[in-house]
Amino acid sequence: MRRKRAVKRIISPDPKYDNNLVAKFINHIMKDGKKSTAQKVLYTAFDIIEKQVKEKEALEVFDLAIKNTSPVVEVKSKRIGGAHYQVPREVRGERKVALAMRWIIEAAKKKKGKPMSQKLAEELINASKNEGEAVKKRQDVHRIADANKAFAHFAR
Repeated sequence: MRRKRAVKRIISPDPKYDNNLVAKFINHIMKDGKKSTAQKVLYTAFDIIEKQVKEKEALEVFDLAIKNTSPVVEVKSKRIGGAHYQVPREVRGERKVALAMRWIIEAAKKKKGKPMSQKLAEELINASKNEGEAVKKRQDVHRIADANKAFAHFAR
């Protein structure tokens, strides 16, 4: 029997940009409940983006980066007749954004030798140009889904 569906929490928009997506991104960055530190990291990254990318605002670069790293399809493991198949499935809207945020933050954390805000700014700029680690991760996921297209008929 299935459990009850999780209740969706309403996240209030962030104080500086009044944007829900930015608030959600801050929550993804946050560690040990230190929201002010996470905000400082993201807002500093946005300042760096403003300085480096003259033709666009930081929020535009951020939105474009999220859009470019969100996957369209992913594979889910499904057991059929004792064998496990990687079945390609379409990704829901909320999960798309969550995966994109996770991949951008992971890619920024992997880089060494610079402050987090600078690493995050670089990753966001790269993702908005359709390059960088996070976009590479998305392309890998799409490649795996494409390779397993033969098992698409198992999707329900």
